[in-house]
Amino acid sequence: MSSLDKMLKILDLFDEGQMSIQLDHAVQATGASRATAYRYIQSLCGCGLLAPAVGGSYVLGPRVIELDRLVRRADPLLTGASSLIRDVSARLAINIMLCSYYGDKVMCADLVWPDRSIPEIYERGRPMPMFRGAMAKTILAHLTPYQLRNMMLWHGDKIREAGLGDTWDQFRSRMARLRKDGYCVTRAEVVPGLVGIGAPVFDADDRILGSVVFAVSEARFDASLTQGFVTEIVDLASRITRAIAGSAAGSGTGSKRTPRPRKIRAGSDAGFDVTSTG
Repeated sequence: MSSLDKMLKILDLFDEGQMSIQLDHAVQATGASRATAYRYIQSLCGCGLLAPAVGGSYVLGPRVIELDRLVRRADPLLTGASSLIRDVSARLAINIMLCSYYGDKVMCADLVWPDRSIPEIYERGRPMPMFRGAMAKTILAHLTPYQLRNMMLWHGDKIREAGLGDTWDQFRSRMARLRKDGYCVTRAEVVPGLVGIGAPVFDADDRILGSVVFAVSEARFDASLTQGFVTEIVDLASRITRAIAGSAAGSGTGSKRTPRPRKIRAGSDAGFDVTSTG
């Protein structure tokens, strides 16, 4: 790793189980000397990404808050989807999550949660498993073959545990099937008693950007009405994708071509009423 890579590696130390770090943590993460690791920390503090705390520890700094504000205002996924997911959530009285990813992590970028009978387990920025649940599998299925191959190399055990294939060929075949379907339905893979119905969201160049997911209690979900949920979520994902493409075209960035519509299986019912599922 370069010196910059090593310095940024310090930020990977932070998660819900470790809200602060010490110099020794930075030394271990970077493999650098204590003097060099200290310089890395001071550089991160100087630009506001870290801040000193009590007892010689360090926490995430105020620059992170500033960057989060900018993300909320400029991120194509958030700006393209915010009003759409709220309109659909209000019409269907259904919980919706908008999900993003980087590397081997998928996380909630935004959510609307009107059905309070389901605990609000998810929150913006909380990382979730990459190989379980509709939010993750929907994204995973649309990664490039190169990315999928690396996933299998780095996380083969987790892929096998999730039932996504024991070999590369099985994993690739399973992802191709999900990609062809254009949606994903999972039951209690992340949260007990919760069904996820997800569809992919693409950028202006038709690359996977994230996913949008209905979070429905198993008590409300009726298998006979699955196609109605699918129709709604695929339509929502398509509208978000078009909004992102339109925004990119208006700003002069990205492709100006209209994204290809994603196909779903025949038998959809455009008149489906989610609120009738109880």
